[in-house]
Amino acid sequence: MATNLLPFVPPLLLLLLLLASSASASNFTSIDCGASGSYKDGNGIAWETDESYISNGENRIVQNPDSVPEPMRTLRVFSSRKKNCYPVSVPGGGRVLVRASFYYGNYDKKSSPPTFALQFDANSWETVVTSTDQVVSHEAIYDLFAEGTAVCVAQLEQGQLPFVSAIEVRTLETDMYGGVDSSIALLLKGRLAFGAPGVVRYPSDAYDRIWDPVAASDGLITTKSDTTVMDTTTVQDKPPADVLLQAITTANVSTDVVLFLSGLPPTDPVPAYINLYFAEMIRMGSKDNNTFQVYVDADAVIDAVNPPYQSVAEYLIVLKAASASTKITLTTTPEATLPPLISAMEVFVVRGGLSNGTDASDVGALIVLQQKFEVLGDWAGDPCLPANYAAEWVGCTSDPTPRITALYLSGYGLSGDLPDFSALTALQTIDMSNNSITGRIPEFLGKLPDLKELNLADNKLSGAIPSSLTENKKIKLTICGNPSLSSSDQKPCDSSMGKPGTPKSSSTSLKKSRRNLVVVLEAVISLFLLVLMA
Repeated sequence: MATNLLPFVPPLLLLLLLLASSASASNFTSIDCGASGSYKDGNGIAWETDESYISNGENRIVQNPDSVPEPMRTLRVFSSRKKNCYPVSVPGGGRVLVRASFYYGNYDKKSSPPTFALQFDANSWETVVTSTDQVVSHEAIYDLFAEGTAVCVAQLEQGQLPFVSAIEVRTLETDMYGGVDSSIALLLKGRLAFGAPGVVRYPSDAYDRIWDPVAASDGLITTKSDTTVMDTTTVQDKPPADVLLQAITTANVSTDVVLFLSGLPPTDPVPAYINLYFAEMIRMGSKDNNTFQVYVDADAVIDAVNPPYQSVAEYLIVLKAASASTKITLTTTPEATLPPLISAMEVFVVRGGLSNGTDASDVGALIVLQQKFEVLGDWAGDPCLPANYAAEWVGCTSDPTPRITALYLSGYGLSGDLPDFSALTALQTIDMSNNSITGRIPEFLGKLPDLKELNLADNKLSGAIPSSLTENKKIKLTICGNPSLSSSDQKPCDSSMGKPGTPKSSSTSLKKSRRNLVVVLEAVISLFLLVLMA
């Protein structure tokens, strides 16, 4: 168990950062999946359609769309591929807040809300359990390894089709939520504004965090600030003033404020990251004292909280194991004359061991293939991770940083010359049969150190077979069905070796493919730069 009073940062600097953040709100990425056009919502947030992010899937409209906010009225559902990803560019990289929302709304008239997997980049995120009539949202805060991120959904059970209603990406300041490092993600379980009259988000919160109001109950009461002045620039995580202008407290000094971490699992304790925010509601007299302690279950974790007036105190509690039954108690010290109070709280599950993803040089080589063959450009996200969700047309090792060992591209409608993908040095199998590949067979194919099988049958290749292949006895070469190829081995092709590919629809949008490639390319370049600077 660890607790921290978060460090003071010069107010002028934070004020400038807040102004810069507010000014950049127009750069929020807000994707309304399945929508037919862009729009600006009542909070001033600009929403765009998902057409430039992904081609796969089908747009659907929920039943009774007028009963829900506009981003929840449409969705995109996926009936093919192991996973489907939205690649989002984040210039400059850094720390981001990513929110994915799902509203089933009986769009398929089956009254059967599905369960499926949610992922970001190379990492598992949550199991999404959707509801017939409730919006389900998941939020994560994490550091980008590059200048972009990918949000993906994947099918878990037969007939349970994954879908997405909305994706939101917000850039945070690099010092926010500084109690974790870049190998850890914070998965939101509750962001609470005690006593607030309604939901608080942008523009009140410059980072568009969503604070849910919590009414006083179980003997607690709501108290409101006697001022509208609230300086939030003195703490690291910059809560909005609107969540600090009220609090929950007790009617007398001797009564405790007791809170439970209800967003956490009821069993199987998990590591937790908890932010507590305190602000005094009244200007105290010279004899007033508002000191109280904070306990987690029976353990004192903060010895003395003195909420400031017209400002805020923020404390961080990190727990190795917490559950829904974990109790936070605010209890006054003997000298206190005022009861304890609290204005806001954030509760996260700590997810460690984030992956950097597939080998950067291998990803770079895949980009070369995607740039050459438009039909491959719509695949986004990490090609190998999470495990069991690799792209259908690649094979990978099981290493923590996977290498690509196979290309399964039979029947994918590839046309044109083969580009140089010699950086895929771990390849053992290449199946590009049954396409319309033209030109000469590249020399580098015979020089791939681990290659064992190369199937180029039923294409439109021409010219001589390079000596790197004819003299390489380790490679099983299949080249039948290429009448213009200078070879005596032109027997009829009976079957394709290896795992067959699934042809991609020729209707893939070049614009969408290129956008996905840009995001992935930025990621690879950033990773290379990080290696060079290390």
